[in-house]
Amino acid sequence: MSFSDRSSARRRTAHAARTALGASALALTLLTTAACGPDNSSADTAVTAGAGQGAAPNIGLPANLEDLKKWKFDDWEKWAKDYALPAAAKGFWTLDKLLKAKPNEPLPPPPAPPAAPAQPTQAPAQPSQPAQPSQPAKPAQPSQPAQPGQPTAPGAPTAAATTPGKPPAGQPTQPGHPTPPPVAPKPSNTQQPASQAPAPPAQPTQAPAQPSQPPAQPAQPTQAPAQPAQPPAQPAQPADNGNDPLPKTVNAQPLPHPYTKLAVHGKLFADAPGSGAEAAAGLSHYQCSATVVADPAHPGKSNLVWTAGHCIHQGKGGKYFSNISFIPAFNSNGALSGGKQADEAQYAPLGIWNATQAVTSPQWKAEGGDGGSPATQYDFAIIRVQPGDGGKSLEETVGGAVPVWFNAPREQLSITEYGYPAAPPFDGMELNRCESGRPTRLSYDPTRPPMHAIGCTMTGGSSGGGWLAVKDGKPALVSNVSVGQHTGDPKFQAGPYLDDVAAGAYDFISKKG
Repeated sequence: MSFSDRSSARRRTAHAARTALGASALALTLLTTAACGPDNSSADTAVTAGAGQGAAPNIGLPANLEDLKKWKFDDWEKWAKDYALPAAAKGFWTLDKLLKAKPNEPLPPPPAPPAAPAQPTQAPAQPSQPAQPSQPAKPAQPSQPAQPGQPTAPGAPTAAATTPGKPPAGQPTQPGHPTPPPVAPKPSNTQQPASQAPAPPAQPTQAPAQPSQPPAQPAQPTQAPAQPAQPPAQPAQPADNGNDPLPKTVNAQPLPHPYTKLAVHGKLFADAPGSGAEAAAGLSHYQCSATVVADPAHPGKSNLVWTAGHCIHQGKGGKYFSNISFIPAFNSNGALSGGKQADEAQYAPLGIWNATQAVTSPQWKAEGGDGGSPATQYDFAIIRVQPGDGGKSLEETVGGAVPVWFNAPREQLSITEYGYPAAPPFDGMELNRCESGRPTRLSYDPTRPPMHAIGCTMTGGSSGGGWLAVKDGKPALVSNVSVGQHTGDPKFQAGPYLDDVAAGAYDFISKKG
C-alpha cells in the first residue's frame, strides 16, 4: 500500500507505546495485516469495549458506552480540550503539495469471526445428557405407596396433570408434551394428590399401572430428543458477532464535470507528524475525502465538514494533524484531469477552507490504531472551517449542506458513497460515486454498534467520504468511509454507525462555533 514505508516505522512506535500502557481488549482483535492509515499509538486511555467492563482512567472517559452516550455539552467541553486548531497559513497548500499528498487509505477489515466452530462442541456435550436414561433407577417408586395417584394416569388421559406430580412419572408423560415449560408448573400438582385421596380405590389398578410404567421408561429416551431443543437456544448466544455476509462488489463511477450540484463533496488535506525519515523531513502531506454538513446552531450558514477520524487524528497516543484544509468541488471543471496543470482558481473554484476546530470520537482518540479495531466502529470526525471573505459561510458558498441522520434504521437505508479515491487505479482527480444500496453489518466488537458495509471499489483517498441515504425525500449523511478491502473479491468498504456518541460530538462542535 502507499503507506507501507511509514506504516512499518510507526508500527514499531505504536508497539512500544502499547507495551508501556498494557494490553487492552483492542489488542485481541487487531489485524496482522499491514495498516493503511497513519500510525496511532496512544497515551489516552481507551473507553472500554463492552458496557460494564473496567473503567477508563486518566482522561475522564466513562466506564461504559451507555454512559458515554449520555454526555452533555459540558462533558465534551471538559474532555475535548484540544479541539481548537491553528489554521493553515494562507497559500500553504500549493498545487505541488496537493499533488504529492499521499492517499489516507481506509483501514483493513476485521478477520472472519471464529465463534461459529465453537458451537458444534456444545452439541456433543448434550449427547452426554443421555445419562438421564439412568433415571430408570427411579422404578424404586413402585414401592412407594404414595403412587396411588398414578393409578389415575392410565385410567384418564388427563393424567398428564397428576403424573407430573411424581418426578419420575412426570418424565414419561413429557413425551406427550413437546414443550418442556409445563414441567415447571407440574410440581404444584403434587399438592393436589391430597384431594385425590379418594383415589385409593384405584390402587387395585396400580398393578396394571406399573406394567405401563416400563413402556413409559422407554419413553424417557425420547426425552433426549427433547434436550436437543437446547442446542438451538445456545447457538443464539454467540450469534453472528454483528457480522453479515460481505456485500457484493459495486464498481465506482466517475461523475461528469462540473460538480456544480455536488459541491458539498470535496477533498481534505492535512499534515501528520512523521516518524523516521518522515520526521526528519518535518511533516507529511495526506489526502482524504469529506462532506459539508448542516450546522444546527447556525442554520443556513454552516462551516462544518464531516470526515473520518483517521483523516485528522492519529488515534491512540497521537495528536491532531495540522494544516487541515478542505477544498469543496475539487477539480470541478476537470482542470487537473489527465495530468494537466492549472491554477488554484481552476482546481479550487470555491476556495480552500482552513480548519480551526475539530473533534473526533473518544473511542478513536483513545484506542485508534494503524490497523482495524473496535475503535474503527467510531472512526468519524467533524471539523469547523474559517468563514470565507466577508464572513460568508461554507454552506452559502457551495450552495447547501447535508443534514446528519443519527441512529438511522438500517433496514431503511439505501446508500450512495461519494469520494475522491487516489490510490491505483484512481489518481485522486475525479469525484466518484458507488450506488451500493442496502448496507450489511460488519463488526470488530459485538458490544458496539456494527458498522455499515457496502460494495465499492474506491481506494485510498476515499477515506472520510460521505455516505448518503434519503430521509424525508432529501439526502442525509449516515456514515463515512473508514474500512476498506481493495483486493480480491468482494471489494467493499465500511463506515461507522452514527449513534448517540456521534450526535454528542456533532452537537458539541456545533455549539462551539
